Amino acid sequence: MIIAVDTSGGDFAPGEIIKGAVQGANEYDVDVVLVGKKSLIHLSAARHLKNPHISIVEADQVIESDESPMRAVMAKPESSIVVGINLLKEGKVDAFISAGNTGALFGAAFLKLGVVEGVERPAICAILDITGGTPVLLLDAGANADCKPSYLFQFAEMGNAFAQKVIGIAEPRVALLSNGSEDIKGSKLVIESHELMRAAGNKFNFIGNIEGNDLPKGKADVVITDGFTGNVVIKTLEGLGEAVQNFKHLWRAVASTGHVHGTALMSSVEIDTWARKLDFREYGGACLLGVKGNVIKAHGRSRAAAIKNAVNLARQTVEGNIYATIQKE
Repeated sequence: MIIAVDTSGGDFAPGEIIKGAVQGANEYDVDVVLVGKKSLIHLSAARHLKNPHISIVEADQVIESDESPMRAVMAKPESSIVVGINLLKEGKVDAFISAGNTGALFGAAFLKLGVVEGVERPAICAILDITGGTPVLLLDAGANADCKPSYLFQFAEMGNAFAQKVIGIAEPRVALLSNGSEDIKGSKLVIESHELMRAAGNKFNFIGNIEGNDLPKGKADVVITDGFTGNVVIKTLEGLGEAVQNFKHLWRAVASTGHVHGTALMSSVEIDTWARKLDFREYGGACLLGVKGNVIKAHGRSRAAAIKNAVNLARQTVEGNIYATIQKE
């Protein structure tokens, strides 16, 4: 298995990206292609380049985070994102990971790979480990701000396939995110999408609407919403995770004074567990479903641990043959 990694995208590129990619290659027994400026890669990873599982593909242009996505994709054919997507299109790699410009990654995948026949819009599938059991999939996590009911229906089909093939849930519970559990609650988009899913019969196990506070309760395995709402949910959870991390450090400082023992230690352990669950680095990225290839979007602030886990997610996606499964659906 060969996985390409964009070494130019992200806040901590290229050093942390390369470090995580190399760790992923060693730990998960895959070949990794580092896509980016060769001179910078050699400076950051010279000692790893003798590893037969590591190779380099030159991409001397970079799409910055503040650039217009589609304009940059068209104007920078030698950028790491476009080169990486082309490697995937040509069958030279099995998956591509980038922590770079989300819009550019989405645009390059859309233009270069194309979408699966029958899919109107690809969706970002985020993996949330917030229930204490199996993770929750959230689609769309940011690719499509404005949606139609047919888009949400297809997101449900793709999320259902991913939950079965990659997460290993035999009969995933699929739900719509709304402001009430009743069938008549929600925006026009939610109500019309609900009617479509309810009428789908045995296409997937649709359980109706859930509210935002149901997400950590494990009531559903696949949660469907538009990209605007989904991205707000992701960013809110991310902010909560950072707040928990800050509180954890404060609690440990208090406990270390020697005035608090026993229960303080127990609470610190519980806080640490929740902090890890709300940390985006634990899964490393989100999958772009609906395009003709395995594309993983890593967080822009990814360090080595997140990239290593993104390599594992890419491996699982390839092994689950998710693209072919969605095509079949």
